[in-house]
Amino acid sequence: MKPTLVPGLTAQFAYRIPDTKTVPNLYPEADEFQEMPEVFATGFMVGLMEWTCLKLLAPHLDEGEGSLGTHINVSHAAATPPGLTVTVDAECIEVRGPRLKFHVRAHDGVGMIGEGEHERFVVTWERFDRGMQKKLQAVREAQSEEAGA
Repeated sequence: MKPTLVPGLTAQFAYRIPDTKTVPNLYPEADEFQEMPEVFATGFMVGLMEWTCLKLLAPHLDEGEGSLGTHINVSHAAATPPGLTVTVDAECIEVRGPRLKFHVRAHDGVGMIGEGEHERFVVTWERFDRGMQKKLQAVREAQSEEAGA
């Protein structure tokens, strides 16, 4: 992580909402979602907020580093039909070592649709991959024990 990553940094990202980012597309296999209106899904809004934070972070990370979302606390206050453009504003409000906190706000050109806070944790992908390999190995061992029982 570069020393340029400090509170006060901002980013803005605009995204035109396609039909594929509506509630029924969130989990196509879920009948419950299929019955809901075709409006911008909360899950996709959260992803768009994360994406904006990733764009903010990119120039401030060292090679081999990335970040993982660790907490999200946002409202989704208004529906947005496909075709509108949602603009997300993100501001880095805290840097505590590798733990970062952002204020995020989404607007669809008509009104504010969501707002809150998001936390991310900076990691090296090499270390992250090692941790995932350990977890996968533990799953394989547990499955092997179950098969042998």
